[in-house]
Amino acid sequence: MGPLPVYPLLFRLAGFLNTNDMKTIDKIPTGKLSRTGKMVQTGIKVGGNYLKYYSKKAINGDLSRDELDENNAEDIYNGLKSLKGSALKVAQMLSMEKSLLPNAYVEKFSLAQFSVPPLSAPLVRKTFKKYHGQYPDELFDTFSAESVNAASIGQVHRATKDGKELAVKIQYPGVADSISSDLAMVKPIAIKMFNLQGKDSERYFKEVEGKLLEETDYKLEVQQSIEISKACSHIPNLRFPQYYPELSSARIITMDWMNGKHLSDFAKQNRDQELADKLGQALWDFYMYQMHILKAVHADPHPGNFLVDEEGNLIAIDFGCVKQVPEDFYKPYFELADKDKINDPEFFNARLFQLEILRKDDNPREIEFFSALFYEMLNLFTSPFHGEDFDFSNEDFWSSVTALSEKYSKDQELRKMNGNRGSKHFLYINRTFFGLYNLLHDLGATVKINRFKQYS
Repeated sequence: MGPLPVYPLLFRLAGFLNTNDMKTIDKIPTGKLSRTGKMVQTGIKVGGNYLKYYSKKAINGDLSRDELDENNAEDIYNGLKSLKGSALKVAQMLSMEKSLLPNAYVEKFSLAQFSVPPLSAPLVRKTFKKYHGQYPDELFDTFSAESVNAASIGQVHRATKDGKELAVKIQYPGVADSISSDLAMVKPIAIKMFNLQGKDSERYFKEVEGKLLEETDYKLEVQQSIEISKACSHIPNLRFPQYYPELSSARIITMDWMNGKHLSDFAKQNRDQELADKLGQALWDFYMYQMHILKAVHADPHPGNFLVDEEGNLIAIDFGCVKQVPEDFYKPYFELADKDKINDPEFFNARLFQLEILRKDDNPREIEFFSALFYEMLNLFTSPFHGEDFDFSNEDFWSSVTALSEKYSKDQELRKMNGNRGSKHFLYINRTFFGLYNLLHDLGATVKINRFKQYS
């Protein structure tokens, strides 16, 4: 029962840090024309970086791409963070691609998980009044006009009411309205980059668009948060905030203020292996219970969505992106984590067709190529599920992941083949597993693979 590593890389187009010392933003481009203009400006800067690079390389043939990558990453990130919303979500997703992107991009784009300039206090008041019909100081006993945390879609403020410490998340203006136009700008690039041939590639874009629109529906997020929190409350060492629908709206969420360190900060400082394993087990049980019991999963497992409290509990704080797992996808997907079934060629290929990895219009060479590719990938990526325990700090495993990624990223034959393959459900299910694997690796945790079953 594990992740199938095939996914149209389009999903890459699909936490918070203290912001008191950052410059605030008084205005966000919300119109299609202004947002497109900002992207064009970024493209011009990137083009200029290439001109400088090739000019220097003409003189020094041994010049590396490091400076070019750093400059491009800086300019692209700066352009995205000024747009916020789905544009900044791109950077957040890309930052999880540690084995596929140059390090300069990973380092810069990872700031989208934590470090984003917040809205100014006057814009916060104006936005709150627009969304909720009242100013924040009219609704709460106290409200901090300065954001304490800011990310891609919204920012968080501290508040109190009736003696309770609260976190109030306010969505940036115009985010929901700009999603479709933002993706329309990205779509031609993605089709060319990933060689998505055929009209049915539209299903992938619709899946991403639908999920991004759901993330802007804060009423839905509150509902999902309450449902999953209640369903998973019996899992040990796992905590959730309480949510307050009466203090929330379509663009505002009010929940308990939760004290703790972000998971990434904790992982960097922790030297207690027993505690790392305890937290890793809670994280693993949480995800396996959702995937196999609820058939609905928190599909945004980046470090900004998890805290660690003083008692060593894991706190889950964001349920904006929840992926429903349909049965006709779930069954063949997890059957391919069974090593015996992977090694049965007839069964294996039948499931590849069922999951739309192999296509009816594939020629014999394409069937041979992709069958071999996914056999190799599956044997590696499902290896955590082949025993009772798995050590996610195992560097041999991660070295193999990196080597395999590099092998196929340089494969010229693969680049020429139709990349339009795989069920649309792979986009967010595989994003979930890759994110989960990375979080467990950061913790250096060893987990018991099937322990979640005792909580069903």
